[in-house]
Amino acid sequence: MDNSKINQDITSAFGLDIPPIAMALVNDQPQGVEIIEEDVPSFCTFWRIAEKKVFYAPAQKHFNCPIGAMVLGFEMPEKVQEQLGGMVKKMCECSYLSEGEPANIPTIKEKHTGALYGPLNDFPVDPQLILIWLKPSQAMIFNEALGCCQWSDSMGSMALGRPACAVIPTALNDSPFGMSLGCTGMRTFTEINDEHILVTLNCKEIDVFLKSLQTTVSANKDMKDFYLEHKKNITG
Repeated sequence: MDNSKINQDITSAFGLDIPPIAMALVNDQPQGVEIIEEDVPSFCTFWRIAEKKVFYAPAQKHFNCPIGAMVLGFEMPEKVQEQLGGMVKKMCECSYLSEGEPANIPTIKEKHTGALYGPLNDFPVDPQLILIWLKPSQAMIFNEALGCCQWSDSMGSMALGRPACAVIPTALNDSPFGMSLGCTGMRTFTEINDEHILVTLNCKEIDVFLKSLQTTVSANKDMKDFYLEHKKNITG
């Protein structure tokens, strides 16, 4: 993969104001990549740090966020498992989650011992996932490029909610893409603007997506020109 070119194509097509980041689950620290030293309160915090630098985070660096560690499929010590149970209990007690939901939250199926994060433009290996912050008009293009909003017997669009990090295993396990409206935790820890939502792309499908994205952007430009002319003819 030419990560720099893919970064340029995605950034240009969407007109991004936040650079896309890349992620790969790994079992060893890649040569030449630093281990992150700071402690963070959540898995999603890593996403914002990754906008600025490439780094490796071993599993234990995720344990301040038991939900995130669970979603990533990391082996957790007993203490972290107890914290996870307490967090889930709190979520159910305040009706943030219903009783039947926790068992259905997706998790990464293949086991790993750490994760590599960084700007897509500078990512040193082939990424598994690309994470992109989009505004609603950009998310419309994303959905159209994936064919998720075609009028058919079974429309494939599904925007996820809490926890936002569930979009990671969704895109790796079951689908070539994911979209999350975010969650209260994500908004709190990442401090991302409320106007942004998160989308993910499984890099196994990146070539097909980029080709479709180019067509979709061109089609929407043609229709915008048409609509502007129609508006002008009606309203003067």
